[in-house]
Amino acid sequence: MAKKRLVVFTGAGISAESGIKTFRDAGGLWEEFNIEDVATPEAWDKNRDLVLQFYNERRKQVLEAQPNGAHQLIAELEGFFDVQVITQNVDDLHERAGSSKVLHLHGEIRKARSSSHPELIYEIEAETLKTGDTCEKGSQLRPHIVWFGEMVPEMDNANLIAAQAELFVVIGTSLNVYPAAGLLNFVMPDVPKWLLDPGDFRLDYLRNLTHIKTTAVGGSDELKAELLKFI
Repeated sequence: MAKKRLVVFTGAGISAESGIKTFRDAGGLWEEFNIEDVATPEAWDKNRDLVLQFYNERRKQVLEAQPNGAHQLIAELEGFFDVQVITQNVDDLHERAGSSKVLHLHGEIRKARSSSHPELIYEIEAETLKTGDTCEKGSQLRPHIVWFGEMVPEMDNANLIAAQAELFVVIGTSLNVYPAAGLLNFVMPDVPKWLLDPGDFRLDYLRNLTHIKTTAVGGSDELKAELLKFI
């Protein structure tokens, strides 16, 4: 019998439990930087070296972090379901935990892409990306990140995946960041849904949703027990 299609949508809360900070924890500051100064196309045009330095430091933080119990649970669920992860996170903790199908909505910090030819994407072999590092066509490489003010190229793919879900889980996201938060609008109303997050949310507009009001790691066992009822 075919495995049920389980879609898991993750946000900053799951990575925070591995020690990766999010700008929303500090009122618009991210590791003491204003978002406008390091995570927008305008910032790239104004001070390229600062943007590269900022993401080099974030990359180092990601390399030092380890997948936590929630990442590991999602990977483990592949033994029971056809699991597709959609993540707002730019780290590779899902992949390192063992998840085989991961769609990154906001890019990947361990990759770079050409600033003039966005289809040219490269693994960053060294820990740092510097001014003067270029693609094969000679253009400066930039972080493979979707900055504030940029389109989200994978959004249509994510919406299609959500529409095909037979079970849908949200972990560690406030559901306030659009367009990603609109993903739930594409999930069929009768599909069982779970939200694993300690926050308070207005959820009465969503049918068939169970809110496990705790952290990603803290609620992993309860979530697993709920999901295994659907095998």
